[in-house]
Amino acid sequence: MKFFRRHVGVAVLVAMGAVTGITGVTAGSDSTELQQRLDGLLADSRYQGSQVALVVRDATTGEVLYDRNSGNRVLPASNTKLFTSAAALETLGADFRFHTDVLTTGKTYGGVLAGPLYLKGYGDPTSLESDYRALARQVAATGIRRVVGDLVADDTFFDNRRLGNGWSWDDESFYYSAQTSALTVAPDTDYDSGTVIVESAPGATVGAPAQLKLIPQTSAVQLVNTSKTGPAGSAYTLNIERDHGSNVVRITGSIPADDTGGQDWVAVWEPANYAADIFRRALAAEGVQVLGKIRTGATPATSRRLAHDESMTMAELMVPFMKLSNNMHGEALLKRMGNGDWDRGLAVTRSYLQSNGVDVAAMRMVDGSGLSRMNNLTADGIADLLVAAQREPWFGAWYASLPIAGNADRAIGGTLRNRMRNTAAANNVHAKTGTLTGVTALSGYVTNADGRKLVFSFVSNNFMVSPRPIEDAVAITLASWSDRADVPTITPNGQRVAPAEAELECSKQKDC
Repeated sequence: MKFFRRHVGVAVLVAMGAVTGITGVTAGSDSTELQQRLDGLLADSRYQGSQVALVVRDATTGEVLYDRNSGNRVLPASNTKLFTSAAALETLGADFRFHTDVLTTGKTYGGVLAGPLYLKGYGDPTSLESDYRALARQVAATGIRRVVGDLVADDTFFDNRRLGNGWSWDDESFYYSAQTSALTVAPDTDYDSGTVIVESAPGATVGAPAQLKLIPQTSAVQLVNTSKTGPAGSAYTLNIERDHGSNVVRITGSIPADDTGGQDWVAVWEPANYAADIFRRALAAEGVQVLGKIRTGATPATSRRLAHDESMTMAELMVPFMKLSNNMHGEALLKRMGNGDWDRGLAVTRSYLQSNGVDVAAMRMVDGSGLSRMNNLTADGIADLLVAAQREPWFGAWYASLPIAGNADRAIGGTLRNRMRNTAAANNVHAKTGTLTGVTALSGYVTNADGRKLVFSFVSNNFMVSPRPIEDAVAITLASWSDRADVPTITPNGQRVAPAEAELECSKQKDC
């Protein structure tokens, strides 16, 4: 099962990022010694039979201080988001906002709207149930109390490709691989668009079905519950799975009577219908009755607008997108840059990267999130962007959106909050993580012990035992390095991370 409950896994994450710390002190800390330290870390047996790329540069001059295979193409996972986010800030602007409209072609007679109501999305990946309530209040404020017509969900601003090229079929029902739609709903303030939360708890008695609740409440998703409540202390085997091609979610297995309950995220099939259902419920709560059915369609150009909602700014959106590595935000941004078209968005992104010295001929980028295994980037290209981005007017917002090592505040530390704690890298390393099966990546900024700012990109592929402790040790080494004083030798711990744990980015576990 690939759903992850919010209340489990923190101890695992801390262990995954642990390093043993100082094992010795050596004298003379010039760049040659730095190269020796990094060479020693990359000689770890965990890299046998795998690929690794690491480049370190001076952030101001771009001078290369260390290079191991930086020109080789590697699978970057969520380091792809560095490219998407930078291009979006440049193309759309830090003050850009998504929006959602309610429109009609009908006329109103004494509180009755004769004609359909159109809910038109423009790609907002942060739309919450509360935003649809706000739209419903605006409609009610016009005096409309009854709609004699259908509620039409319009997601035509985006193309109809719901999933990215090369996305894995067995991830399709899981929230981190949700469908991309111009009209969608997020169930939480992580803004996991296109998903619902299934909240579960033990039944009242042993043998009773598990108690379930949908967040938000919607009839767009059907729960089929054949689960049971097991005796206290029994095994937890509850499984929550959506049927392919439908919104039937089946709950099977057993939940112990003494379990505290939890939440699981499920990707919704065709999110536009889900959004329309949430909006229809919001209208009813505001005293507006829709007599027709929910259907999909395009809004006529002759429609007049009844209500309008705007998202947070692009600069604000960068925080949940980058801190929590939200895949669906990456795809929404990519399509928006392409005026709704995935391929045009990719072309816009490549054009921006090329204008900043990134060798786009040496890379392949097929999505905005890094979920696809068809992506191939180079550590050199990532470092090129990291150096160039510092000149951009939006750099402050972008830099602030990167996860910060060892900072326990989830909104600040993000996917690095449980890594490199109590080291020289803590509250120092600002970097984007990346994780897929057999892939781990970390690229960003670090200030060394002399106050010298560095950029680095570190990507590992095709390993059998996770080298993430080495990844952390490299970052700590860079943070500890000084030209003027002895520097400790940092060594990774010898703990073997279980394969299933090593394959999951912190964002996918929902307790990060």
